[in-house]
This record gives sequence, structure tokens and C-alpha cells, in this order.
Amino acid sequence: MAEQRLGIIMNGVTGRMGTNQHLVRSILAIRQQGGVRLANGDRVMPDPILVGRDAGKLEALARQHGLARWTTDLGKALADKNDALFFDAASTQLRDSVVGQAIDAGKHIYCEKPVADTLDKAVALAKKARAAGIKHGVVQDKLFLPGLLKLKMLREAGFFGKMLSVKFDFGYWVFEGDLQPAQRPSWNYRAADGGGLILDMMCHWRYVLDNLFGNVKSVSCLGKTFIPKRWDEQGKPYVADADDAFYATCELDGGMVAQITCSWATRVRRDDLLTLHVDGTHGSAVAGLQVCRTQSRVNTPRPVWNPDVKQGMDHYETWQEVPDTQAFDNGFKAQWELFIKHLYDNTPFKWDLVEGAKGVQLAELALKSSAERRWVDVPVLKV
Repeated sequence: MAEQRLGIIMNGVTGRMGTNQHLVRSILAIRQQGGVRLANGDRVMPDPILVGRDAGKLEALARQHGLARWTTDLGKALADKNDALFFDAASTQLRDSVVGQAIDAGKHIYCEKPVADTLDKAVALAKKARAAGIKHGVVQDKLFLPGLLKLKMLREAGFFGKMLSVKFDFGYWVFEGDLQPAQRPSWNYRAADGGGLILDMMCHWRYVLDNLFGNVKSVSCLGKTFIPKRWDEQGKPYVADADDAFYATCELDGGMVAQITCSWATRVRRDDLLTLHVDGTHGSAVAGLQVCRTQSRVNTPRPVWNPDVKQGMDHYETWQEVPDTQAFDNGFKAQWELFIKHLYDNTPFKWDLVEGAKGVQLAELALKSSAERRWVDVPVLKV
């Protein structure tokens, strides 16, 4: 067995997601386990260089995790032939530009979503990558959550029978920043900086719908800005003009209906911060991030509607939990490992820049639907 080095240019990893999920829980975790094992027994060892605009943050992050390489000079990093892969988790508005530069430099690409802030840019980026002949992937982490993996298993086992509908319920209260510090960065709530919940989350829900339930045919969406004033990281008030909630309905191939509620202005009383409730002719399931519960056709109770007395049935107790029959790794790390194997073993990896562009397409059409207050068809995306 031999160890093969993979130099990774990691751009924008000083942010919360970039640091926690991609650097610490993915790349550093892979290094700690001895790399990614290939088909021939060799191991690929990631060797990251941290890239960003704030030298102080980069140096502190590198020192904290025992990394020697960091720079604020993206051009210099891209010019280094010893680093073959470019990863981006920085600003959505700049993503197509920096990823385009990396493609021009001959780097393979792995990046966060949205892959661009408009569909035209996303499609152009996918075409550019194809023309360059490089390998490219997009983070689609929700597919690797234990709760959603259990939903996938139920579907493949035929548990649902004919699948009828799915209800997404996602979100929690993001503090305004005056009484308590906000849990999310202020740019998320400024339209000029690429903020907005529709652009952010519809890119996620597109790949979840397409991969677990059916291709999206049409969408109706209403976006709202419920909290128009927030306070930034310096404690200064600002106008929050990006949508902080939306309510969407999607029609899928085969007639299945998806209802999606997303909000940064809601207080949670449900099983998890994200729940998916799937109904089918033979059974139903409710999945959160980790846990999935089912109710089959023969175990479905018969509730009685009587508004004059308290409900006597505990509707939570009538569901059965799907057991953990395997060990689940961090979802981001699991996809990183699949992409690294794709680079070296040429194993299939379907979540490329074209799939990323589909997410931007649905977000753009949802925004169009909200602005025009009408249903919008979602055409097959040809790249």
C-alpha cells in the first residue's frame, strides 16, 4: 500500500460551515483516520491549504489545527501545480468567479451550493467544467443524513406503496441581534449580499426531491420578510430585506406533491429542526436529521373527530422508530470521501455542477413565482 497526497485549496473555510463541517469534521477527520482507502489498497491523504481574505483568521485557524499552509493570495494558490483540487465555501455571489478561475487553472472542483446566484451563471460554470475535462462535484449533504438515508431505504423496500406527498418543515428562530446575538451571519438577510432563504434552501430541497421522491415539474412559492430590522456582528442595526421565510408547493413526476415550509422566524415544536413527513398508500414515515419513524397501513389508528372533548389519542406514540442498522458517519465527510474516490478510482459521482445548477434553477423559479404570485413550470435543464 502507498500513500498518495491530495493537495486541496480550501477557499472560504473561516466561516462557520467551512470550518466546522468541511475542515474539521471532514478533511481533518479523514486525515486522522489515515486517509481515504482506494480500490487498490492505497490511501489518499488530503493536504489542505487554507485560503481567504483575513490573514489573522487564517493563521489562527491553521495554528489551532496544526496546519502549516495558508495564504490570502488565491492566484498564487491556484498557480501551484502540486494542489489538484479546489474547494469553495465562500460567498455565493463570488462562487462562479473563483470556481471559474480554478477551472482555468486546471483544478478539479468541489464546492458548496448555491453554485451561483443566477441560473445563467450556474449553467455557464457547468459547461466550462465539462469543456475543461476536469472532475467536479457539489456538496449535497442532506442526502447523507441518517434520517434521510432511512427514508431512502424505506422507499427502495417498497414500504410506502404509491408515494402520495411529502411535507418539509424546516427552520427555527434566528435572533434579531439586539437582545441576543444572532446565530447566523448578517449577510444572510441582505439581498445585495446574496442573502435570502429561497436561494439558500431551495438548492437543498431540489436535490432531496429529485433523489428521494421525483423530479420537480412545477413550483408555487411565496417568500416573506418577516423581520425587517436586524443587528449585525458589530451590534449595528441594518435593513434585512432578504426573504427570511417561504412557503412552497411542488408537483413532482408521477403526481406526488411536496409542501415546503422554511422559516428563520418560527419557534420549534416538532421532532427536529428539519422534518420530512412522507405519506403513501401502504405507509407513512416522518424523518428528522437522525431519526425516522413509520406507521404502516395495518398499524394506522382510527382517530375520532370530536371537538367537544380533549383528544384522547397520543398521535406520537402510534409510530415505530426505524432502528440504526449501520453506523452513520458525518454526512459532509461521507460525500467528501466519495468525491475523493471519484478522483482516483473514477467511481461514479452524480452530484456535479449540473446537479448544482438544477438547485439554482428551482430557487430562481421559486423567486419568480413569489414575485408574480403564480405557478411556474420547471423545464428539464439541458446543459
